[in-house]
Amino acid sequence: MNQEIIRGEHVALRPITDADTDHIVRWRNSDHIRRNFIYQTLFTPESHREWLRKKVETGIVEQFIIYSLDAAMDVGSVYLRDIDQTHRRAEFGIFIGEELQQGRGIGSESIRLITRYGFEKLHLHKIFLRVLADNEIARKAYEKAGFMQEAYLKDEVCIRGVYKDLILMRIINPQEGYHG
Repeated sequence: MNQEIIRGEHVALRPITDADTDHIVRWRNSDHIRRNFIYQTLFTPESHREWLRKKVETGIVEQFIIYSLDAAMDVGSVYLRDIDQTHRRAEFGIFIGEELQQGRGIGSESIRLITRYGFEKLHLHKIFLRVLADNEIARKAYEKAGFMQEAYLKDEVCIRGVYKDLILMRIINPQEGYHG
């Protein structure tokens, strides 16, 4: 399991541990976070610990807690999941769980830090993400960090009985470039 702390100007990313379970469950189950997630199932301490055991501890996921240096507190989580060393790609995910810390650039800096980590430390070629098409704030943050739209999927997911469009976005390792 990764033990590296990634430091930025305003945030530090530290590896997630079991001690973060209460924060993750509270954040992930809050309405302001859950409404933008594809999977709406409520988290429990048990389900989170299973995620840690099956995904994080096995290296399939590299997950970090986002610590705001300015606010001196944990504020969210960022991860690279389904890390595929054969095709050198992974899926990106993030949330700022502390609602009062949203809109302060924490997410944007965390995105830049984790993509750099993915390219430089994990030697990934491509990092991709899925975002609900109506989540304009997240889309703009991803674009600002260098992600580009790759596909638009109409009526891709059903959330609370409503079909929603999904956008696939990607960023290619700038040291390698796009191979067409």
